[in-house]
Parts: sequence; C-alpha cells; structure tokens
Amino acid sequence: MKPRRFGYGYGYGYGRVRRAAALLLLLLLCLCLSSLFLLLLHGSSTPLEPAAAAAAAEARVAEAQAEVEEAPLPPGNSKVAFLFIARNRLPLELVWDAFFRGDKEGRFSILVHSRPGFVLTRATTRSRFFYNRQVNDSIQVDWGEASMITAERILLSHALKDPLNDRFVFVSDSCVPLYNFSYTYDYIMSSSTSFVDSFADTKAGRYNPRMDPVIPVENWRKGSQWAVLIKKHAEVVVDDEVVLPEFQKHCRRRPLPEFWRDWDRPIPAEAWKAHNCIPDEHYVQTLLAQSGLEEELTRRSVTHSAWDLSASKDRERRGWHPVTYKVSDATPRLIKSIKDIDNIYYETENRREWCTSNGKPAPCFLFARKFTRGAGLKLLDSSLIASK
Repeated sequence: MKPRRFGYGYGYGYGRVRRAAALLLLLLLCLCLSSLFLLLLHGSSTPLEPAAAAAAAEARVAEAQAEVEEAPLPPGNSKVAFLFIARNRLPLELVWDAFFRGDKEGRFSILVHSRPGFVLTRATTRSRFFYNRQVNDSIQVDWGEASMITAERILLSHALKDPLNDRFVFVSDSCVPLYNFSYTYDYIMSSSTSFVDSFADTKAGRYNPRMDPVIPVENWRKGSQWAVLIKKHAEVVVDDEVVLPEFQKHCRRRPLPEFWRDWDRPIPAEAWKAHNCIPDEHYVQTLLAQSGLEEELTRRSVTHSAWDLSASKDRERRGWHPVTYKVSDATPRLIKSIKDIDNIYYETENRREWCTSNGKPAPCFLFARKFTRGAGLKLLDSSLIASK
C-alpha cells in the first residue's frame, strides 16, 4: 500500500502563486484606468486666457477680503469712536491692540481713513480689532491741504451712522494711548463738552482777508487737529456747507518745503508774502467759534505733541512738524513728564487751562505723539503705556 500524500506542501505553494498573480493583474488594471482618465481630462482642458486668469485672481482676492472677520464687539451703551488717520498701515497697531483688549463691554468703535484702495486684512494688520475697519470712500490726503479736513469729515460721517457712538476721537497713526481703556473712556465720557485745542490766532499771515465777511477775523481760531468731539459738534462738522468752501478757496499752506535742508539755496523772494494757512489747524476750531459753540468746549487737546524744538541740534526735528520720538527717546522719564502735565498756558489769550476730569484735577493728556513703531513697542513691552 502506497503511503498517503498530504497536499500541504504542493497545494499551498500553488495557491499562493495564484493569489499573487490575481493581485498583480488587479494593480495593472487600476494603473491603466488611471492613465486613461488623466489623458481624457488633459485632452478636455484648455489653458486660461490672460484676461480670464487675471479675472480669476481678482475674484480670489475679493473672496479673501470677504472672508475677513471683524473683531467681535459685544453690544454696549455709549461708545467712543476712534477715528484713525493713516497713510497706509498702522505702525502702532499692537499698542492699540493691547489698549482695546482692556474693554470687555463693547464701548468703542474703530474707523480708519487710509489711502484709497487699502484694505485692512490679516495680510495688512496683526490686530483683529482693525480687520475691515477702513472707510470705503477714502481720498488721497496731502499734508497742509484741505484734503485733510475732508478726510476728517468722511470719518465723522461714517461714525455717525452708528447711533451708539457718542464721542469721536481723531487719532494719528503715530499716536499712543498713555492710559488703559477704562481710564480713558471714563475721562472722555465724564465731560459733556468737546476737547478742542482752540485759541485766537493773532499772528499775521494765517488769516486771509478774502474770507471776510463769511468768516470774520474775530472768529478765526487755531489749534491741534487731534480733537475729541461730542455728537452735536460732530454733526456740525459733517453738515457744514459754509466754512469748508472758504477754507478750500483761501486756506492753503505756503509753497515752501517743511524746512530748508539745503541752506545754500535761496528762499524765493515773494514766497513769504503768501498766506501760510494749514487747514487742519484752523477748521474745526473756527467752525465751532463761527457757530457760537465755544462755551460748549474744553479748549484744550488731550493729545500731547512736543513743539518746543529750539534746543534740538537735529535738523530733522526742526520745521513744521512736532518732534518724532525714536526708540532711544522712549523712556519712563519721557512718559512721566507727559503724564505730569496738569495745565496748559495760551500766550495769545493770556489764559491758563487747568486740567480736570469729572470735576477733579487730572492729567491733561490721554494720548501722545509722534512715536515710531520701535518706540511704541518699547513702551508697550515696558508696560509704560496702555496698561495703567
């Protein structure tokens, strides 16, 4: 009798070969089908024309802008509208970000006037509070021209659309807050008046007699453009159709450089005869005086600027602009010296303005300028501003 042969060795090996062959055929079939699909897809597609490609790119940009989320602002009561006037980006955005984080009750709104077409997105600002806060009808602004006061009116007109906005603060892109949000809010809201730096301008050359009789010389005022307006006065500025046209026609800066760097070049002989009128230093002040509203003003600014540059050896710091504080200037001593100011003297009126808040003695200034980005960040890192 022949011994039984178990099919374990031969049969098992043959089964493994058959299964491997089947898997290989399946893989080849998948590769063939994939290749055929790709060939068909490639043959049915055509390259985009340049115009179509450009349109598609613009559509993607528009879609990205539409997806920008605005900073969540919870509903609140009366709000302070911060109206930023900027060239392009906001160099001190992180300083203001820290400032606005101090509010948990939705007591502020933000609007930014920048160059036409500039959009505040994640690509152009690092603070969520500024996402999509630019006005959509901005204009090109030139320093010393009436376009500056037009930009102010544009900001006010947008801010007045929100019925909760009750105070309106003009802010420079080089400005920093000296105190935290709560202190600043209480300081501004405790006053029933606007804070407008306004005084009689007695120097020859600024007032143009051609403004008379629409704007008589006795109503001519001068001061800083960085004002805080109550709603009534903001509406007066936006509704003005009398004073603004006179400024556009007769208030223009003298056609000279801000300061003469090239001292060998002669100054034009007739240039000094021109009226040197800087519109933003006169418009709001003169309009409110013209409207009989000076009794409703606290006639000082809450924004500090350093104009006394007579001792400066740096020509860059002499001219028609206030000093710009650099990183080396950003010290505790500087901030303390500004916070310690409690009165302002107006020589042309022989008037001293003692600063108060809610009926009590208080620092004069809530904000300060002009600071470079590096100087502002140094102050923020040192907890010298926006946190106390």
